[in-house]
Amino acid sequence: MKAHLAVIDMQYVFADPQSPWFTPGFEGVMAPIHKLAAAFRNVTFTRFVAPERPVGAWRLYYQRWPFAVQPPDAEIYQLVDGLQGSTVDETTFGKWGPDLAERVGDADVLVLAGVATDCCVLSTALAAADAGMLTWIVADACAGMDDAAHERALDIARGYSPHIEVKTLDEVLTCCV
Repeated sequence: MKAHLAVIDMQYVFADPQSPWFTPGFEGVMAPIHKLAAAFRNVTFTRFVAPERPVGAWRLYYQRWPFAVQPPDAEIYQLVDGLQGSTVDETTFGKWGPDLAERVGDADVLVLAGVATDCCVLSTALAAADAGMLTWIVADACAGMDDAAHERALDIARGYSPHIEVKTLDEVLTCCV
């Protein structure tokens, strides 16, 4: 099976305990993500970045989170140390779009890891599934805003089977590499 790994938004803005967008389980998924990235031949890292000019509901969003109105090269939007490679930037929660789709190409399955399970990971999975991409979420390589939110997002994802499947790190490593 040809698989493509997308590591969602492993950026300082979600890793820093002082950040309003801190994801408490961030550090706990670093080791599984490193294992996945080392095992996969095709890996894309995504970054959530602020748009130059927010429109629509995004104006309200950035009124609530003004600290995040920074250029894409701002420190908060950089990938954390130790993660580097091919990158796709998006100004939306979901990272599935023309750029990621092109990188995934003819892969049989899109494998997702990263943060936050209950926001950008789930949004990416839903958009990819709608586009016809078989999508797996690696439960123990994702973190949510808290454990309950993580589990709720995984339960929602399970409802989209067979388009979206929730897998463990061991299942993915055994199957895809």
